[in-house]
Amino acid sequence: MFDHISIGVKDLARAQQFYDATLSTLGYERLSNFDGTIGYGAERPQFWVSEVERPVPADRGSGLHFCFVAPSREAVDAFHAAGLANGGEDNGKPGIRPDYSQFYYATFVIDPDGYRLEAYFKVGE
Repeated sequence: MFDHISIGVKDLARAQQFYDATLSTLGYERLSNFDGTIGYGAERPQFWVSEVERPVPADRGSGLHFCFVAPSREAVDAFHAAGLANGGEDNGKPGIRPDYSQFYYATFVIDPDGYRLEAYFKVGE
């Protein structure tokens, strides 16, 4: 459905450190870097991060979050660890989420700007 998503941050260097570390665990890399904007993806940038004057204020109660597809359970685990090691905050340790499905293995992290992130892997049926 979506071609890409863009978010705004106050400190691009801090965001770059966080996203370089976390997204690489899922097989995504920084594919673009220009004029205060960086873009991540597997084959082309689909997740854009820009340094902006007025980022959207963090609101944990808003329901807004971004879910990234992971290639394995180990990648979900590594995403969580990298997120915490690079300024993120735990918002749900890796594990099966039975409320979603017996096959839904995920973790939740809050990035340094307050964006809620998820990494998900569908475990074999």
